[in-house]
Amino acid sequence: MELDTEASTSNTVRPVILSGRDIDALAEETFALANVNWKTLFSTGKTPTDSLCTGIAVCPPKTGHLCAHRHAQAEVYYILEGRGTVKIDGVESNVEAGTVVFIPGNAEHAIWNVNDDNLRWFYVFPTDAFENVVYRFS
Repeated sequence: MELDTEASTSNTVRPVILSGRDIDALAEETFALANVNWKTLFSTGKTPTDSLCTGIAVCPPKTGHLCAHRHAQAEVYYILEGRGTVKIDGVESNVEAGTVVFIPGNAEHAIWNVNDDNLRWFYVFPTDAFENVVYRFS
């Protein structure tokens, strides 16, 4: 997908389709307090989209994790690949490919991978831009 810089930085909203090749070309992001990488797929300022911010995150085998944190927005995880553990407000649950998780706004949550394969998930926030999500690590 080629982005029109003017469209992606203005209030213009339009349909966007990203191919696998487009996603592969996106820059990876990370937190200092985690062993996880992610690619933001849709976020105002990067794409001419609004209302939802989405991406794909990956915890590498054995040591991958996203430390306990919270943010005002609710979040959805859809597990694409691998197996791991999600902890939400003190309750641990095993997750695997095909699992969907709803995390209420301000709920403390974490995810980690203790298996031999990557743990990949698609995430969704009900906000225009990833920058609106303020992570508060525990």
